[in-house]
Amino acid sequence: MDQTSDNATHPHEPHAQGLASRLNWLRAGVLGANDGIVSTAGLVVGVASATTGTTPILTAGVAGLVAGAISMAAGEYVSVSTQRDSEKALLSKEKRELAEEPDYELAELTEIYRRKGLSDRTARQVAQELTAHDAFAAHAEAELGLNPEELTSPWQAAISSAISFTVGALLPLLAILLPPVSWRIPVTFAAVLVALAITGSISARLGGSNPRRAVLRVVVGGALAMAVTYAIGRIPGVAG
Repeated sequence: MDQTSDNATHPHEPHAQGLASRLNWLRAGVLGANDGIVSTAGLVVGVASATTGTTPILTAGVAGLVAGAISMAAGEYVSVSTQRDSEKALLSKEKRELAEEPDYELAELTEIYRRKGLSDRTARQVAQELTAHDAFAAHAEAELGLNPEELTSPWQAAISSAISFTVGALLPLLAILLPPVSWRIPVTFAAVLVALAITGSISARLGGSNPRRAVLRVVVGGALAMAVTYAIGRIPGVAG
């Protein structure tokens, strides 16, 4: 059955490799937003506990947001670039082996499908048909688990990380600046803990884990971070 027929029969069951990739990107985005929430919340709560001045809080919050977004982007760019370089090296090696030893590669592909449960005859037929259609793509998928047409972009990863961190960081920054002075810290604590509960639940559901445990972990971690930075801001002499 071809892909078009399969999609028509099961419209709500996407089978493309891109689905796992999209879920990973979404989960990474949620985690990036979570980092932005926690790190910025801890920073602005610490400053707000030391001073009631709006300018110092705004300056610290914006500086933390920018520094965090750049750091996330740079780290993701380096990480994905390294991964992409490794993947391209593996693909180049596979392409070279296909050109130099096609018979050996065909036998190797046949063995892969035989180990997956196909009979010797069927495995060889599958390997031959896939090789005739697109030998490079068949070997890349079966041996390396890669799609040569869907390698991750370092720039896309960097930009996505920066955006997700920034979106998360804006919440505690606005929560600390908009309310009256006496309500700043309580409102920020409440807003941050609710946001963390939401991001923790989404992340858990995307990963197929227990939402309650994930929510508890991120909420306790966020509350601890804000409590510690609040205590540091209250230490005499810190503000001055």
